[in-house]
Amino acid sequence: MENYITKFRLLSLFAAVTLVAACSGTADRAYDGGMIGGTMTVTRDGVEIRPGTTEDFAVRAPDRIFFDFDKSSISRESLKALQFQADWLKHYSNKKVVVEGHCDERGTREYNLALGERRANSVKDYLVSKGIRSSRIKVISYGKERPAVVGSNESSWSQNRRAVTAVVK
Repeated sequence: MENYITKFRLLSLFAAVTLVAACSGTADRAYDGGMIGGTMTVTRDGVEIRPGTTEDFAVRAPDRIFFDFDKSSISRESLKALQFQADWLKHYSNKKVVVEGHCDERGTREYNLALGERRANSVKDYLVSKGIRSSRIKVISYGKERPAVVGSNESSWSQNRRAVTAVVK
């Protein structure tokens, strides 16, 4: 009997830890759209974040997608993140965004500026196809000038091949 009590306690502890972990932090990045414009208060470092602000987008929306080497086409994995961005922008129809295109360090400055622009335009085209007015979306390319991760290896490069969407203040 004591063995069952011990197992029950361990199972209860595991369930409690799992529940707390699921509810803590900014775990509402489920990309299901249900949290957009909701009444749930979101906090970051103890500060309440107002819905519809730049901070709200940063907490609720996946702000970046990643690209394969020398590509500007949107991957299947990125579609869910971009749909969430589109849903957020539909809900906050007065907000504008800038989409930044970035590349890894390989290639010339000129080539990477052009590739970064194609990447940012791919995101813009997707958002427009989902009903967001193109006048609300500015595109800029930083090429390889603003790496997210410094390093000369695939791990670093894969994180630098990205498009980042940011709400304009």
